[in-house]
Amino acid sequence: MPWLFNPRMGGFATLALFLAVLPLFMPNAYFYEIAIIAGLNAVVCVGLNLLVGYAGQISLGHAGFFGLGAYGSVILASRYGIHPALGMVATAVGVALLSWLVARPILRLKGHYLAMATLGIGIIISIALNTESWLTGGPDGLITVPLTIGGDPVYSEKVWYWIVAGALLLTVWLSLNLIDSPIGRALRALHGSEVGAQVVGVDTARYKVMVFVVSAVVASLAGSLFGHYTTLISPGEASFFRSIEFVTMVVFGGMASTFGAVVGAGLLTALPQVLVVLHDYEAIFLGGIMMGTMIFMPRGLVPTLVGALKRWGQA
Repeated sequence: MPWLFNPRMGGFATLALFLAVLPLFMPNAYFYEIAIIAGLNAVVCVGLNLLVGYAGQISLGHAGFFGLGAYGSVILASRYGIHPALGMVATAVGVALLSWLVARPILRLKGHYLAMATLGIGIIISIALNTESWLTGGPDGLITVPLTIGGDPVYSEKVWYWIVAGALLLTVWLSLNLIDSPIGRALRALHGSEVGAQVVGVDTARYKVMVFVVSAVVASLAGSLFGHYTTLISPGEASFFRSIEFVTMVVFGGMASTFGAVVGAGLLTALPQVLVVLHDYEAIFLGGIMMGTMIFMPRGLVPTLVGALKRWGQA
């Protein structure tokens, strides 16, 4: 099977195998919970990586779309009796429309101006979730509604694990196919040089808006899954610090690397749980690990390790 040695399909097969055998090493619900949260973070980061890593457009407000996905789906299910699956789709459509409307003006900006604009979007969403208590519950949060399959609510951590694992594999597969398509080549050209891409006929404005909408919809769907998985959602899920976490995961794992986004999300979700035994020094050690990685692996964890393996194989 030569396709297994293809970096794209081989990596996908490795990820699928890892997700399949991981439950064998998780003895209780706590480990399943960490794996589920890591998987949802990875889904967001794979979508965000399309925007930041491949198109070269920064976003500091993606947690806002994650929060809208969580609140939108839960509100539709709890207040209006809409099935959670339909609520997830309806919320994703709403987020797609919102992201399209805001992307058209803000993606004309570049550099730190674009970063500030996306930061503003995230802050506006976070403030709205905090202040509109009649709808969102305000700072106290909102009690969620469980996802239902075949009329039965899903509470089992094991069932949720497979739902999130399936969502992650689907997101990675779609991302890999998008990257290898003409759209992906246009995004890479846009990242390399926007002027150069325009010269060869790439409609840069169209592609920037498109990838922004795609990444926002992915974040919304992950947020909806999170909303139905947890028992309580709060405006903190849409905060600026949450957006920074997502961007950090992408950069840590390796920008322009789909599998790097997955690894970065997994490690930065699990590491704080491992370092909790250090008590007051947890944040210091976590910061030291991240600083050391970025100093000695500036391209990110996965691209650096893959490059080292290639050089070792050619030696």
